[in-house]
Amino acid sequence: MTTPSRYPLTLSGHLFRRQAMKGSATGRFSRLFARLDRAARIIAREVNRAGLAGVLGAAGATNVQGEDVQKLDQIGNQVFLDALANTGLVAAVASEEMEDPYIFTDAPDGPYVMCFDPVDGSSNIDVDVTIGSIFSLLRTLPGVAPDDPAQFRRPGTDIIAAGYVVYGPSTMFVYADDISVDAFTLERSIGAFFLTHPDIRIPSGGSVYSVNEANSPRWTPPVQSLVAGLRSGAGPEAPNTARYVGSLVADVHRTLLKGGLYLYPGEVKKPHGKLRLLYEAAPLAYVVERAGGRATDGTRRILDKVPQRLHERTPLYIGSPDQVGAVERELGREIPSV
Repeated sequence: MTTPSRYPLTLSGHLFRRQAMKGSATGRFSRLFARLDRAARIIAREVNRAGLAGVLGAAGATNVQGEDVQKLDQIGNQVFLDALANTGLVAAVASEEMEDPYIFTDAPDGPYVMCFDPVDGSSNIDVDVTIGSIFSLLRTLPGVAPDDPAQFRRPGTDIIAAGYVVYGPSTMFVYADDISVDAFTLERSIGAFFLTHPDIRIPSGGSVYSVNEANSPRWTPPVQSLVAGLRSGAGPEAPNTARYVGSLVADVHRTLLKGGLYLYPGEVKKPHGKLRLLYEAAPLAYVVERAGGRATDGTRRILDKVPQRLHERTPLYIGSPDQVGAVERELGREIPSV
């Protein structure tokens, strides 16, 4: 009599099986995500030993958004570039940490381009708070040069796969495609991601909302009213418990698993908010929508937005479908279009 295996399906096994289901088992997808798997494990190692390795804190530079670059930002960005090099599959990448797209000379006609935020929330590592990586994959546009920004200035509906990695008490790789959202937990002693959360579906409702309420004096009156209703539980289906980590991946990951609402509104003087559309909002919106949730900027579906600039920002309201619907009813047309 055989006994069940202690370990379930691996990430690589899942991808091979998924491509076979689609009748497209060329191995290209699996080879590409094997590189992302490796990048995630390397960054997890760097995060775990950051204090001992002297890679905490700022690097003494600013990125294209004018933000302080952390040492781990630089490490993570290079890890992603190294992982995707020499695959022959990725023509170019756009990163939150680089002003312009990076072109892979080994694959100018590669079938894919990728957007990523290599280490989201990296400043939190100094205080041992969960951080993450975010990515999305798109097919290259035929007849468009890999260094043409048009390869990336596309709606999130063009994404064919997306996900994020959570570096916390355990390291979890969350992967979404047009079939399902699945999460894989790293078994460090073996060095492999194993399927632990198959076919994730975001719960309806939820009692938790996540927002930085210290910014409330800078919000528009409708947004202030919305959050006041969430805080009091007075709104329709409104949650009434606040949980805010201040790390986008951590807050959205909890929302995906537990339900509720994550908000990062725009402000009166900064109506387009802080979060980047290509590297943060669109990939996370893809994941949450595939799990049955919704994501909006307050008036428009995030995945329908077409960025005009590589590093464009957007407000973000993401989570359970009923919660996001209540946001749209409350805000109406208050948030302007880009």
